[in-house]
Amino acid sequence: MSTFKAPKGTYDLIPPVSETFLAVREALAAPLRRAGYGYVETPGFESVELFARGVGESTDIVTKEMYAFTTKGGDELALRPEGTASVLRAALEANLHKAGNLPVKLWYSGSYYRYERPQKGRYRHFSQVGAEAIGAEDPALDAELIILAVDAYKSLGLRTFRLLLNSLGDKECRPVYRAALQDFLRGLDLDDDTRRRIDINPLRVLDDKREAVQKQLTGAPMMRDHLCEACKTYHEQVRELLTAAGVEFEDDPKLVRGLDYYTRTTFEFVHDGLGSQSAVGGGGRYDGLSEMIGGPELPSVGWALGVDRTVLALEAEGVELHVPASTQVFTVALGEEARRTLFGVVTELRRAGVPTDFAFGGKGLKNAMKSANRSGARYAIVAGERDLAEGGVQLKDLQSGEQAPVALGEIVAELRRKLV
Repeated sequence: MSTFKAPKGTYDLIPPVSETFLAVREALAAPLRRAGYGYVETPGFESVELFARGVGESTDIVTKEMYAFTTKGGDELALRPEGTASVLRAALEANLHKAGNLPVKLWYSGSYYRYERPQKGRYRHFSQVGAEAIGAEDPALDAELIILAVDAYKSLGLRTFRLLLNSLGDKECRPVYRAALQDFLRGLDLDDDTRRRIDINPLRVLDDKREAVQKQLTGAPMMRDHLCEACKTYHEQVRELLTAAGVEFEDDPKLVRGLDYYTRTTFEFVHDGLGSQSAVGGGGRYDGLSEMIGGPELPSVGWALGVDRTVLALEAEGVELHVPASTQVFTVALGEEARRTLFGVVTELRRAGVPTDFAFGGKGLKNAMKSANRSGARYAIVAGERDLAEGGVQLKDLQSGEQAPVALGEIVAELRRKLV
């Protein structure tokens, strides 16, 4: 029994489940790479101020969920609770927006941390793949990112996810709507915490999942009724581009998402097989974020897709990913001379691109063959002193059980031929 356990609300990824997570990450990233997005990696922690400014001081993420700490040198840092602020900070610090064509297109993958009440699909440590397109205001860019996410989900075999779409307006029309919403909300019977939110970020009240709050929101003013002409036109162009690409979506006038920085296009992917934690990913346009964190005006759009949630969605649909066996050939040596010779064959096969493993620990034939079968390998190479004296090895097909001698000098070429 181990003395230590993973911290509450976290998990370890171990084989074979970890192979599924890797396959999901790769599938979510693949469309981005084809669309010209370059990989970016940022530190696991940043200045607290970056998230307070970037994510929004009124958000639950900053007020309740952030892992913040003071370093020995007195710096106030936090484990990153989301990816966008960090990626934008990195792009600004490296002056990527001055280096060439805009938008700067970046994708990332990593772990994020929030102090939440752990439940299935909501962990304190979770994994995301994200994408940001920085420095261009273009409905085609919003549509591109949404289409890339849809294509990623579909490539995994997901079928029953839904895309929710909304517009949150811009700095021209949002203030008028905000004032109208505040007037409406102040007339409701709400607790003190929620009333404080009315002053700081009233749109977040629309996102409150509690039934007692949702019941009172009937008749609340909606952003779509307050959009200026420019925002209406922009949103309509996004919708038209998605429709032309065969992407189905649902208009959701209450969709605001949990971060303060969104403007105009806002979207969320939900999967009804996941219960209360139905969101598998989402994002939107954040035209003012660069200025909030001290940068120039850089209209941008992005998303983050949850790897953990996507794996749960696949399970809910009964989709099993085809994950290639990590071992295709398993090598069993009987006797010391055979161990030396076959270990050389293992190295040669690996260098030839054939995933190969070796019966370590000097196991007898029976136990070594059990290991071969458990490894998922298609073929086993078995050799003892007599085989080597005759210049060959035995090649066994672990599916059919057939076995035949192969010359030692031809075994690598023979296996490459069979495994094509």
